[in-house]
Amino acid sequence: MSIVPYQSAHSARRNKLLLLAFVILVIVVSSTALAVAALLTPENNDVRILPDMGRRHVGVQVASDVYLSQPPTSGPHIAEEVAWGEHMATLSDSAQLHALERGGVILHFNCPDGCPEDVEALRGILNDAGTDRLLLHPYTNMDDRFAVTAWTRLLALDEVDRDLIVDFIEDYRGIVRED
Repeated sequence: MSIVPYQSAHSARRNKLLLLAFVILVIVVSSTALAVAALLTPENNDVRILPDMGRRHVGVQVASDVYLSQPPTSGPHIAEEVAWGEHMATLSDSAQLHALERGGVILHFNCPDGCPEDVEALRGILNDAGTDRLLLHPYTNMDDRFAVTAWTRLLALDEVDRDLIVDFIEDYRGIVRED
């Protein structure tokens, strides 16, 4: 039987504890990094998450270039109510923002030369999903042909993608930002 001197046993125990502490630290740091990455990654890679510009109600129309995106997804606006459903004319930025604040999702289309089949496809999505907290309207102040918005969320599309749009509606409709 060999006798291990106290110094050597103590040193070995300290080294094991340091190794264990290091392994725990690596696990904690890795887990934290993965959690932060998950929070910063959109739920759907096509959905842009924009900074929240607030939801202050103001007395005058705000210029469109104040907002971080076109169509806007948050920011100061007039408390302008609109009926849910389809609109033949472009809704003001204030009306859009107030609808988003109330948990709405908006389907926007930008077809200067017309796109009746695409608008019909959007209308079909609107009818299938129901008009509660859902709007459809033309919006020409954007670079994309189609966009879907919710509060601080923007899905920009070159063509109507029914599955992406329906998923967006299911993910974001009904999330109310009002007090």
